[in-house]
Amino acid sequence: MACLLETPIRMSVLSVDSLRAELPRKPNKEVIYLQEVTASSRHYVDRLFDPDPQKVLQGVIDMKNAVIGNNKQKANLIVLGAVPRLLYLLQQETSSTELKTECAVVLGSLAMGTENNVKSLLDCHIIPALLQGLLSPDLKFIEACLRCLRTIFTSPVTPEELLYTDATVIPHLMALLSRSRYTQEYICQIFSHCCKGPDHQTILFNHGAVQNIAHLLTSVSYKVRMQALKCFSVLAFENPQVSMTLVNVLVDGELLPQIFVKMLQRDKPIEMQLTSAKCLTYMCRAGAIRTDDNCIVLKTLPCLVRMCSKERLLEERVEGAETLAYLIEPDVELQRIASITDHLIAMLADYFKYPSSVSAITDIKRLDHDLKHAHELRQAAFKLYASLGANDEDIRKKIIETENMMDRIVTGLSESSVKVRLAAVRCLHSLSRSVQQLRTSFQDHAVWKPLMKVLQNAPDEILVVASSMLCNLLLEFSPSKEPILESGAVELLCGLTQSENPALRVNGIWALMNMAFQAEQKIKADILRSLSTEQLFRLLSDSDLNVLMKTLGLLRNLLSTRPHIDKIMSTHGKQIMQAVTLILEGEHNIEVKEQTLCILANIADGTTAKELIMTNDDILQKIKYYMGHSHVKLQLAAMFCISNLVWNDEEGSQERQDKLRDMGIVDILHKLSQSPDSNLCDKAKTALQQYLA
Repeated sequence: MACLLETPIRMSVLSVDSLRAELPRKPNKEVIYLQEVTASSRHYVDRLFDPDPQKVLQGVIDMKNAVIGNNKQKANLIVLGAVPRLLYLLQQETSSTELKTECAVVLGSLAMGTENNVKSLLDCHIIPALLQGLLSPDLKFIEACLRCLRTIFTSPVTPEELLYTDATVIPHLMALLSRSRYTQEYICQIFSHCCKGPDHQTILFNHGAVQNIAHLLTSVSYKVRMQALKCFSVLAFENPQVSMTLVNVLVDGELLPQIFVKMLQRDKPIEMQLTSAKCLTYMCRAGAIRTDDNCIVLKTLPCLVRMCSKERLLEERVEGAETLAYLIEPDVELQRIASITDHLIAMLADYFKYPSSVSAITDIKRLDHDLKHAHELRQAAFKLYASLGANDEDIRKKIIETENMMDRIVTGLSESSVKVRLAAVRCLHSLSRSVQQLRTSFQDHAVWKPLMKVLQNAPDEILVVASSMLCNLLLEFSPSKEPILESGAVELLCGLTQSENPALRVNGIWALMNMAFQAEQKIKADILRSLSTEQLFRLLSDSDLNVLMKTLGLLRNLLSTRPHIDKIMSTHGKQIMQAVTLILEGEHNIEVKEQTLCILANIADGTTAKELIMTNDDILQKIKYYMGHSHVKLQLAAMFCISNLVWNDEEGSQERQDKLRDMGIVDILHKLSQSPDSNLCDKAKTALQQYLA
C-alpha cells in the first residue's frame, strides 16, 4: 500500500568516507559519565519535591552522602537548582527539625566545594536563612547552621560585612558561645575570619568578645582553644584598647599574657606556639607590653626565631619571619637581640634557595604549591631583613655580606609578585640608611638602575617606599646621585609632587630637596622649570604639613650660594616673596615660620636679591616683628636676616643700615644683646658691630 510523505526523500550519491562519517560513533566515556551524573543529580533534586515528608528527608540524606568529596556532583546539584529548594525546606515551619538539620548539613557540604559554589550560595541569600536558623531551640540544628556559616565566612569570596549587617547577630552569637564546644569552635572561627580592621574589632569588643572568649583558652577541646587564640590575635592587632584590656584579664587566676607564654612553649603544637607569639607580638606593638619585658625578650622573640629554621614547614617559616619582622620593626634593642639569636641572618639566606630545582618537580599541583611558597619565603625574608637593618650599621653590614644578598635584592625588584617587589624595596630602603653602603655596595651593584625602573610603573604602595629610598640615593655624598639625575629623575619627582597620595608628594619634594642641596645652577634651574612656580605655590599651600616643610626645605636649598640666589630671584623673585609673605601671615607652627625666615635670610645673602627685601616694607616689618617674638628660634632666624642685610663690607650697606635704623632695628639689637640666650646675644652683638665699623 502506498503512502504519501509530506517531505519527499531526497536521494544523493555519497562517498564511502561520508557514509563512514554518518555511522553512529561509540559514545565517549566522559560523555556517558556526565549523562549519568546529570541524570542521578536530577533524581536527587526531584526527590526534594516529593509530597511525602519522609521521602524528602531520605532524599536529603542520600544527597548528603552523594556530595561528600565529590565536587562535580556538588556543581551539578547547584546548577539543577537544589540550593533554593534546600533553603526553602530549611526555613519552612512545617519541616521537621531533622529535615532542617540535614538541609543545613548538605548546604555546608556544597559550600566546601569551589569558590563558585560559595558564590552561588551567596546569590541565593543563604546567610540570612542560616542566621535565622540560629534562633531555633534545637542545638543540633544550630550547630549545623553554624558549621555551614563557618565554611561560607572562611571563603575568600564572602564579604565580611555580611556578618555585621544586622546589629542583633553579634550579641546572639555571643550568647550561643556557651551552648556547646561546637558552637564555641565555629563562632570563634567566624569571628577570627570576619574581624578585619578597627571597626570590626570595636563591634566585637563592645559586645564582650574578650570576656566571652577568654575562658575558652582553658577548654578541654584543642580546636576550641586554638580558635579562641586566633580570635585574640585578630582582636589585638594594632588595637591599643583591646591589647590594654587583654593584659589585665584573669582566667582561672592567671593573667592572659602568662597563658599565652605557656602556649608558646616547645612542647605545644606549632600552630599554637605561632598564634600565641602573634598575640604577644601584637600586644607589644600596641603598647600593652614593654619591649624589654621578659615575655617578649626571652619567650616570644626566641619562639619566632625557631619558626624560621629549616625544620619548620614552609608556611610556618613564612609566618614566623613576618611576625618577627613586625615585632622588632620599631625597636633597636630587639633588632640587635634577634640578629644574634640562632644565626638568624644566615638562616634567612636559605629562604632564597627554595624550591631547589623546579625541573625535578613533576607533580603540577606540588609545583604550584612550591612556587607559591617560594614567593612567600622571599617576601618574608626581605621583610625581616628590612626590620633587622632598620637602625644598626653593624647589622646592615652583616646582611649585605650574606651570600649574594645584594644580587638577590636587586633581582627581587623585578619579581612578578607585587608583594615580593614591595618587600625587596623595603629591604633596600632599610639598607640605604647606611652612608657606608650607599658609597660601596649600592654603587657596586648599580642599585639605582632597577630602582628607577620600578619608579616608572608601580602601584602606590611600592612607589612610596621606592621614592623614600630614592631620597637617600640623592644625598650629596651618594655616588648614585649623578647617574640618577642623568636618567630623568627631575621630571619623575616633579610628577610625584602632583600625586593625590600625600606620602608620594612628600617623597617627591623631599628627593628634590636632597637633589638641590649644594647642586649646580643647571640642576636648580631644571628643578624650577620642571616643577613650575604654579606647582610650587600649590605645594606651599598643601594641607599636609610634611609637604609644606619639605617644600620650604627645597626653596632653602635652591636659594643657597650667592650667584644662584641672585639668578633665581631675578626670574622668580616676585612669586617667591609673595609665597614667603603668605606663610609668615598665615596660621602656621613655629617650625614652618622658622624655615620661612631662614629662606629670607638666604635671600638677604644675595648680592642683588637682598634688594627685594629692602624694597618690601611689609617684609621688613615682619622681620622686625619676629625679632621681638617670644620664641627664641624665630628671633634667631630673624636675626640671620638682619645680619645679612647690614653686613658693612657689601655695596649699599650704609643705605640699608640707615633704613633699618630708622625702623628701630638698632634699638631692638641693643635689647637682644642683653638676652639670656647666648646665641641670640652673640648674633645681636655681631650685628651691632657692623654699625660701629
